[in-house]
Amino acid sequence: MMGHENHTFTSDFILLGLFSSSQSSLVFFSFIFIIFIMTVTENTVMILLILRDSRLHIPMYFLLSHLSFMDILHISNIVPKMVTDFLSGSRTISFVGCGFQVFLSLTLLGGECLLLAAMSYDRYVAICHPLHYPILMNDYVCIVMARGSWLIGTVNSIVHTAYALHFPFCASRAIDHFFCEVPAMLKLSCVDTTLYERGIYVSGLIFLLVPFSLIVASYVQILITVFQMKSSEARKKSFSTCSFHMMVVTMYYGPFIFTYMRPKSYHTPGQDKSLAIFYTILTPTFNPIIYSFRNKDVLEAMKNMLKTNFLH
Repeated sequence: MMGHENHTFTSDFILLGLFSSSQSSLVFFSFIFIIFIMTVTENTVMILLILRDSRLHIPMYFLLSHLSFMDILHISNIVPKMVTDFLSGSRTISFVGCGFQVFLSLTLLGGECLLLAAMSYDRYVAICHPLHYPILMNDYVCIVMARGSWLIGTVNSIVHTAYALHFPFCASRAIDHFFCEVPAMLKLSCVDTTLYERGIYVSGLIFLLVPFSLIVASYVQILITVFQMKSSEARKKSFSTCSFHMMVVTMYYGPFIFTYMRPKSYHTPGQDKSLAIFYTILTPTFNPIIYSFRNKDVLEAMKNMLKTNFLH
């Protein structure tokens, strides 16, 4: 580690985490660890079901398999480090480790924003334009949507990671957060970051407000179509599905928008950490439950997989 604190390009950072008192930390650690195991299990099962069952080889589930993979990577990027820090008592993270956490986190956050918009478009076409669905959501379109989400998310992340980490970090190297997140890191910089914050704001418009607006517009159109249905059962089912989807989308985008589209001076560590829990830990847990495990096709695929395993 370098002796001079005013130039910490190769020095470790310190993650202050969520709680300081050991008793509350133990309870929270147990909760987070259970959530982590649940999330990885749910999303892995979802991917296996989609790969194995031919009935799930449709655009909606193809996109969902990518969402599940993103969720596994996202929670695995953050929680294992929290767990090892808690068990070892060490809170340090290397400059490279911090950079990797920022890069992977931004790649997945950006990619998931675009992927959720693609999934809402898929539902819009399926319900509002069912006759055109095979043309508008063909295999090529699905692959472009999925690859595009990964690619655009990665490119955006490379730019932000490189730019955020090039700032000199003076005095304290203690990041008041449970993982390396750009807004929390900017507070440690001893140079003016106003110009870069404007760049974050522009990215926020592209990755947050535009996809969120498209999702809301899609679901408004879906609800209009649903209310025109003659079958009250179909109306009830579609309305229930839309409500759950919008609940998860709002829980993801709301805190994310609030964190990344506010000026640095308005950020408080406690608020940022609480908001980050929603889009980094809780949403990956709820996604497979809301988007799939309530679905008859998925439940049927699960029964078939269990039967096959028991027979063997």
